[in-house]
Amino acid sequence: MAHTKRAWKLQEFVAHGSKVNCLAIGQKSGRVLVTGGEDRKVNLWEIGRPNCVMSLTGHTTPVEAVRFGQNENMVVAGSVSGALKIWNLEEAKILRTLTGHKSSVKSLDFHPYGDYVASGSMDCNVKLWDIRRKGCIYTYKGHTNCVNCLRFSPDGRWISSAGEDGVVRIWDLTAGKQIAELKHPGGSAVYVNEFHPNELLLASGCADRIIRFWDLETFEISCATDMEATPTRCLYFHPDGMCIFGGSSNLMKVYGWEPVVCQDSVPIGWGEVAEIASGQNQIIGASFSQTNVSTYVIDMKRVQPFGGVPHQEGGGHLSSSRKNFITERPPTQSSRQNSKPKEEDEEQPSSISPDNEDKDSSADINDPEEYKRIFQRKSRLERSPPRNVEPFQPPPDDEPEPVRQPAPAKQPEPVRAEPPKPIPERTKPTNISKESKDKISQRNAQPTIPVPPVPQISTSRQLPSPSVQQPPIQQPKGVIAEDFLPKNSSAGGDYRMPSEDDILNAMMKGHTPVTTVMTSRSRNLEIVRAMWTAGSTKTAIDSALSMNDPAVIIDVLNVLNARAGLWNLDLSASLIPHLKDLLCSKYESYVMTSGESLKIVLKNFGPVIKANLLAPPSIGVDISREERHRKCNLCYNKLMEIRSVIDKRQNVMGKVGDLFKQLQILIRTLD
Repeated sequence: MAHTKRAWKLQEFVAHGSKVNCLAIGQKSGRVLVTGGEDRKVNLWEIGRPNCVMSLTGHTTPVEAVRFGQNENMVVAGSVSGALKIWNLEEAKILRTLTGHKSSVKSLDFHPYGDYVASGSMDCNVKLWDIRRKGCIYTYKGHTNCVNCLRFSPDGRWISSAGEDGVVRIWDLTAGKQIAELKHPGGSAVYVNEFHPNELLLASGCADRIIRFWDLETFEISCATDMEATPTRCLYFHPDGMCIFGGSSNLMKVYGWEPVVCQDSVPIGWGEVAEIASGQNQIIGASFSQTNVSTYVIDMKRVQPFGGVPHQEGGGHLSSSRKNFITERPPTQSSRQNSKPKEEDEEQPSSISPDNEDKDSSADINDPEEYKRIFQRKSRLERSPPRNVEPFQPPPDDEPEPVRQPAPAKQPEPVRAEPPKPIPERTKPTNISKESKDKISQRNAQPTIPVPPVPQISTSRQLPSPSVQQPPIQQPKGVIAEDFLPKNSSAGGDYRMPSEDDILNAMMKGHTPVTTVMTSRSRNLEIVRAMWTAGSTKTAIDSALSMNDPAVIIDVLNVLNARAGLWNLDLSASLIPHLKDLLCSKYESYVMTSGESLKIVLKNFGPVIKANLLAPPSIGVDISREERHRKCNLCYNKLMEIRSVIDKRQNVMGKVGDLFKQLQILIRTLD
């Protein structure tokens, strides 16, 4: 019985140790996936399988953009620092490191013939890179905000760049200049743009929730869709060019154009989809959230215009007289390549030797068999999973229940006079195949047929002898759970399941120390609270510090952080010496709390400390000034000790790293 679902979730898996920032699907096969994350890694996956095939390392900052080559034999990744790294997947090694962008790389694309890469950045620039010559050919300037999406035209002559400034710009590679500026009404940010695979047509998805089709002969809007509920985040033309798929929040729509017709609409819970592709008459979509990546499948045979129930009457894309792209390999070297602009000489993107630049980059193969099957093809014409792979199947709960076989007709009645002794739980077969069940049923039906004895693994696993004649029970194959259970040595190594008392005793062993610690902490806090309410804040703080309990100090700091007005130079001199140990704690909550306290001290008292240390000595005796100078000197010396900790930990990932970056900026005011 065939399945009836049009769309389903294929899998969800943890892709990185920290937040996932980007992903891309191999457009040739629709079966491989690459992800980039905050952990500065680039991981490769086969869609439908849970294990990472290969992990690429070398970036020093989080990865913000990734893209497969046209033949899926290369991957390029751009990071927050503006650096690009290109890996050769067939040889599992770094190919190039390209530097030149002044800010985070947000969009990437490979030239149709693989020798060039384009990158768009938050620095508003588009760069064209020559992989063979290891450098930047040209920098295209014109955008006034981040470049969200880049695409090469099918013939490789143009680059289209979609910007946050609401403009799609078309750049001519051979002329090295802009040839068109496609302004979107209202200046809404453009998220995505895609070239038609054959015709001179471009589609763009904008923040105003409208998809526009641009005629690339006149560079004017040909037609546009109605305003949708949410913006379209990714676009994908069918390889034959007969329709376009638009992915938005929890929805995929299929459009024809000239005139615009929504041919079908498929609800699917993929959230903000990041990429869609096709393979085996299926649409593959992928999205990410935090550390997880999810993949989804839509059956094209059940979607209009390929099959299923028509969504809307009327045609779709009609044949037009528009010209087509000429996809013969064109010359792609910029006419200005031989005389680079001064700007490129100033940036010197390839001034660093690749050997020095790539010494920390590596490709770690996690699954050799899968890597060999996917990326190491025998023929250079086959660089991706074969096209004759089976399409993805819907989840098991969508399939009909399997037909159960009836029991044998001649099965004898059980012996009622003296039933056999029950078999212990440890000898009952658990995972027995259908063939094994049939064999056991046949043996029960013919008990007189001799059965060869099952070889015993150990003497402690002997089966009890039955009190009546019955066939021996077949020993289950594979892993036996009892091998991993604790043994009772007093019973000769026999297996014994832990009782409820044993489990409770094991739990209480850890419960008692925790209770003792929490009781002591509560008692100490009551003492501090009593002193605090008596009106002596300084005495209460000194009492908490004398207890030498980090948890109590953290509780006190949380109160002081919530009421920043309680801080003064006297409290700062007492607490700063203890902040260094708390900043080095293994507990993130301790680090964050002590860091917030240090921020308050540096903001409120940093200028005071510096001013007192730089002030000239006073004439005569001034006890209060000398005492203030002593406290400021103590605070300064301890802050300089803490500075070494801050410098070492500013590259930590996540919110802890952000905290240390802020502290480093604040502590510079003491210089």
